[in-house]
Amino acid sequence: MSNTGPRSAPGSLVSIVTPCRDAAAFLGDAVQSVLAQSYPNWEMIIVDDGSTDRSLAIAQDYATREPRRIRVLRHMGGGSRGKVVSRNLGIEHARGRFLALLDADDVYLPGKLTRQVPMAEAHPDAALVYGPTRYWRSWADEGLDDDVAPLGLAARTVHEPPTVLTAFLRDGGIVPCTCGLLARLDVVRRLGAFEPSVDDLFEDQVLIAKLCLASLVYVDDECHDLYRQHPGSTSALAVREGRYHPSRPNPAHREYLSWLERYAMDAGIEDEAFWKAFDRAFMPYRRPWTARMARLGDLAANAAHSFTGLARSMGTAAGRAR
Repeated sequence: MSNTGPRSAPGSLVSIVTPCRDAAAFLGDAVQSVLAQSYPNWEMIIVDDGSTDRSLAIAQDYATREPRRIRVLRHMGGGSRGKVVSRNLGIEHARGRFLALLDADDVYLPGKLTRQVPMAEAHPDAALVYGPTRYWRSWADEGLDDDVAPLGLAARTVHEPPTVLTAFLRDGGIVPCTCGLLARLDVVRRLGAFEPSVDDLFEDQVLIAKLCLASLVYVDDECHDLYRQHPGSTSALAVREGRYHPSRPNPAHREYLSWLERYAMDAGIEDEAFWKAFDRAFMPYRRPWTARMARLGDLAANAAHSFTGLARSMGTAAGRAR
């Protein structure tokens, strides 16, 4: 690991932390996407989490070629400690004003930092800036469609806490990927960074929740990151093993919500809308029968709304025909 300082360049230094375990097939793409950034003042910290493939060699090769901007860290003894400990190690050694996160299988588009850093600098009271997530399927097959998740919130504006987290509780499909975030490093450290008690799935949402409860959040409407979809990802493996599902009750989601309840209570959050959204999100675990009835009610309401819209359209068409 080089001790040489980051390259002198205009703008605030951004520390990009990339945990890596057996990601040799994708790591080069991730690093190249950072090297291609139009914003020049960054450092990349790759934390090898006990890889058994060529990941460490690939990371060290890039660090040798870019010793002033890319560093490689390993855990004591070279073993695996998981994503949370790996990211926290990178955060501990980061030297930037801002923190960006990039998993080894994801990539940035070239304008990522050029877009987000000025937003963060223009809103010094906002600890987090993020844009929508693009689910990247076409990397494997051009015939597959990518899609960008809806924001679910007003864009190009600052939101007061806990508005953003309340929206996430109402609709988990609008939570951004870690590669879509840019956060103030000092605030991340003050909040304790990632939470070791949630160390596998939803660990990213733990950090997002901390930031959304503690600070203003700036929401952008442009996507500058590609969230790679592949069968070897952590979430894909968890779905196959039955530990996680994006839209059904599952142990990983319950663990996260249990943590969030304790954290929000300890933080003294009293916002009525937040707790109402939380109660609805937790309902399938505490009151499953009530949750099923509520779900059926939602489906019936949506069906009625669709039928009403169709009837109106048909009536309008009939009137025009006359």
